[in-house]
Amino acid sequence: TDTLYGLAVDPRNPDAIARLYALKGRDARAALPLIAADLPQAEEAGRFDDDARRLANAWWPGPLTIVVPVGPAIHASALGGGRTVAVRVPDHAVARALARAFGFGITSTSANPSGRTPAVSPDEVAAGLPGVDLLLDAGDAPGGAPSTIVGFRDGVPECVRTGAVAWERVLESLR
Repeated sequence: TDTLYGLAVDPRNPDAIARLYALKGRDARAALPLIAADLPQAEEAGRFDDDARRLANAWWPGPLTIVVPVGPAIHASALGGGRTVAVRVPDHAVARALARAFGFGITSTSANPSGRTPAVSPDEVAAGLPGVDLLLDAGDAPGGAPSTIVGFRDGVPECVRTGAVAWERVLESLR
């Protein structure tokens, strides 16, 4: 993605999802975030209301993840027991091109064993996750602050995770 290497699988495929959780040693109660090529592709994964679309139009591509009610295409095993999906359009041409070529949003959890330092280079991915089927070398990732994650509770925006976009700027973009 625009900060770190991620693990991409089809969020509609329960076998792929199970393999990703096993490879990372990730708790199945932790939902998998997605990246998409653009807003229309993101809308195939979740249901965007006017506020979610306003945020997407203001910040994508970029470091803002939006949590929306999940659409019917996403397999339940990717949701960690929830009914929402976190999705964004990253500001990285290779990540967007991968989602575009796949034809649907893809998972984007960090490419590292759970609890370990996220990988910023292809060599770190290969060393930390030797079971990866394919490693797409896009050079070293720049690192940096993670995306800000925004959710909505009863129509009110809430900061799920602070990150690269200041919360005040998120709120301003909703006005």
